[in-house]
Amino acid sequence: MADGETTCKAQKYSRVLLKISGESLMGQRAYGIDTEMVASVAKEVKDVVAGGVEVCLVIGGGNIFRGVSGAAAGMERATGDYMGMLATVMNALAMQNALEQLEVPVRVMSALPISAVCEPYIRRRATRHLEKGRVVIFAAGTGNPFFTTDTAAALRASEMNCTALLKGTRVDGVYSADPEKDPTATRYDRLSYLQVLSDDLRVMDASAISLARENNIPILVFSIEDSGGFQRVLNEEGAFTIVN
Repeated sequence: MADGETTCKAQKYSRVLLKISGESLMGQRAYGIDTEMVASVAKEVKDVVAGGVEVCLVIGGGNIFRGVSGAAAGMERATGDYMGMLATVMNALAMQNALEQLEVPVRVMSALPISAVCEPYIRRRATRHLEKGRVVIFAAGTGNPFFTTDTAAALRASEMNCTALLKGTRVDGVYSADPEKDPTATRYDRLSYLQVLSDDLRVMDASAISLARENNIPILVFSIEDSGGFQRVLNEEGAFTIVN
């Protein structure tokens, strides 16, 4: 019976997109890339791929540069966003290296053409990579300024016909307040898309939530720092919040 349930759940989430923030790759550092943290996330991905799930990733760039912060400091917003996109390419290459060291086949596809280090994003080619069991890391966001990597994640999940969008964060779900600042904050087990938008819960930005809602893609929020958390969420076990 247990085997049957596992098979059913594996089929339910047969192709998923994992969105992780750039800050998640900092580990305990104040800036940049913590190679141990990258290796830890890569191990999580390897375990899920070994279970037969097709996995693609979108990684933010906030550990290196954030376009909004640049704009706040007087930089033109579009220029800041392009710099942020390049930061996501750096993170994607770091994750590619970590996965290759674990002998996981992986491709980086960038929305901005940077042919010397990664492939250009072509939807049909990305789909073929996934069908062949390769992990695909989507870099450079949507390729357009004024769009966050959250929106890029929802867009790529829609284009790839993913059965779920998983957001790996530093906390194990969506809370009524910041649990790191408010000890009375409570975790939600389940939320609707409209509740996230109306209560301004900041799971992802509004355009990402709307895109996921239009394409009926559930969003599962969990802690990427919890060892084995990625696999447990796909089995609908452990602590997480589902938005659907």
